[in-house]
Amino acid sequence: MTAIQSKSPNDHKFKPRKPSFNFAGLSGEWQGGSAFATAFENSFSMLFPQGEKVFINSVKAFEDKIDDPKLLDEIKAFYAQEAIHTQQHIKYNKLVCKLRGYDLEKIEEPLRKRICWAQSALSASRILAGTAASEHLTAILADDMLRHKDHFVDADPDIAKLWYWHAIEETEHKAVAFDVHLAIGGTIKERRQALLFNTFHIFKDVFRILCLMLKHDGKLWSIREWWSGFIFLFIKPGVLRRTIIPWLRFFKKDFHPWDKDNRHLITEWENS
Repeated sequence: MTAIQSKSPNDHKFKPRKPSFNFAGLSGEWQGGSAFATAFENSFSMLFPQGEKVFINSVKAFEDKIDDPKLLDEIKAFYAQEAIHTQQHIKYNKLVCKLRGYDLEKIEEPLRKRICWAQSALSASRILAGTAASEHLTAILADDMLRHKDHFVDADPDIAKLWYWHAIEETEHKAVAFDVHLAIGGTIKERRQALLFNTFHIFKDVFRILCLMLKHDGKLWSIREWWSGFIFLFIKPGVLRRTIIPWLRFFKKDFHPWDKDNRHLITEWENS
């Protein structure tokens, strides 16, 4: 008898989309006219191409251990969605660097070095735990973005369109790596340690890249920009403040990403 390894809702199915975007707005301060908020969003984009390749490979390493047809279907959809995310963010990143004069190689090199270190120093199970942890981060950020319309209220709608699309698909596949890690006997200790490690390094990278961008733009030492950034992240709208409690839920002994069924946000977006 085939074991049930997918813990997602029984009627939950998803597939990749193939959208197109107008990235012309990347030439300016597309996130509400704020240099800080724009650099913050652009910095996150810089992490996705390399990170999502790691996510795909970490799941592929254990695909032969999965025999639940539902989870196997979800794995295939996960690969397809992440591959398209990678393609779109490569386009985004190359264009924003071309339009604004940022050094893409300087931005990406530290990421490559840490990924190489992780692949040589960590077990396949721990790398998969890192994917499950990172998917939790993207899922809670996506949930906040879709639930609260104030994140991109003053943003260029064409650029925001990409982020909403990405958020929808992160929501759809938020449990795939987690369920694979459970299925192979991965431990809660691995996942908890991975969330601490990855949260630290992801935000370290985001703020390293953000500083490179602000320095290039001549605004690194602008008190006004840093204060507006603090307001944006922690007060109003508080896009990071609002994710603290959801982030902590990962440490619950019986946590699962679908404890919070937020598929209505997908439906709302599809109908908008």
